[in-house]
Amino acid sequence: MHHKYWASILFFSILNLLSGSDGFMVSNIHCIPKYQVRFFSLQEQIFHSSQDKNIVYIFPLILYSVLVFLEIYMRFSIICFRTTQEGNCNPLQELLNLHMVDSYVHLLFADWRKEEFHTVNLTLDAATAHPALFLSEEGRRVTWQEPSQELPSCSQRFVSLPCVLGQLHVSSERYFWEVEVQNTHSWDLGVCRNNVARNGRVTMSPQNGFWAIRLYDGEYWGLTSPETSLTLKEKPCRLGVFLDYEAGDVSFYNMTDGSHIFTFSKQKFYGILRPLFRLWSSDSGPLIIVQMEENTMML
Repeated sequence: MHHKYWASILFFSILNLLSGSDGFMVSNIHCIPKYQVRFFSLQEQIFHSSQDKNIVYIFPLILYSVLVFLEIYMRFSIICFRTTQEGNCNPLQELLNLHMVDSYVHLLFADWRKEEFHTVNLTLDAATAHPALFLSEEGRRVTWQEPSQELPSCSQRFVSLPCVLGQLHVSSERYFWEVEVQNTHSWDLGVCRNNVARNGRVTMSPQNGFWAIRLYDGEYWGLTSPETSLTLKEKPCRLGVFLDYEAGDVSFYNMTDGSHIFTFSKQKFYGILRPLFRLWSSDSGPLIIVQMEENTMML
């Protein structure tokens, strides 16, 4: 690889970050290595969520992106040199090390994004839980069990959909929470309006006040209308939900590898939004709300 080529790529990468554009248009993009394309993907994620790009977070991200890119470039140069000149290195092992550096960028980005959001320690609202859903005493774990419970009638309770809502009521600002999904093979997760239909035939879509993603029968879906098929590189053990009320964004991240899963962007929110949890069958494992670290809001 020529140094001028990589220098030009680095220059335009920085220029793209500073300009705040939503994409990166490069002619002959098929010539760019796989990990370089993933670097552009990271830039795209950075500016994907909200139009309110806080300068406090942009410049550290720019600096870190440049440093990581230089690390990747240096490692790749070493691989090329040692392979052609010395012939005594294992290219596969070197490329694996390079991949690990690249993967770390995505994981760090997901963690860094949390700094822009109120991290909340959620609990579940028992008054909204479908009779087939059983909540733990601390209100962080939900399982499907049969037969269903005998519960008092309540206008807030889901009767048709096996759902339960979180205690959080959102009408402004940004919030983030994590859910363990490792042992659960059928679920819906996201947010919904506080006044969504609890009874009768209900289709989960933004038009009906639901913004969620789904795992069902081994396939992932964004619950748009029609539904959007999602391809994940790695099955998540933890899923992060980022809600930006003012921007109208709900983003989902695989917190196992930091990769972006799906975003409902520029939605027209009104009224109160609440975290949404759904299980599909009794043979599915529990959904568990992750207890967050210090400096969080208890809800």
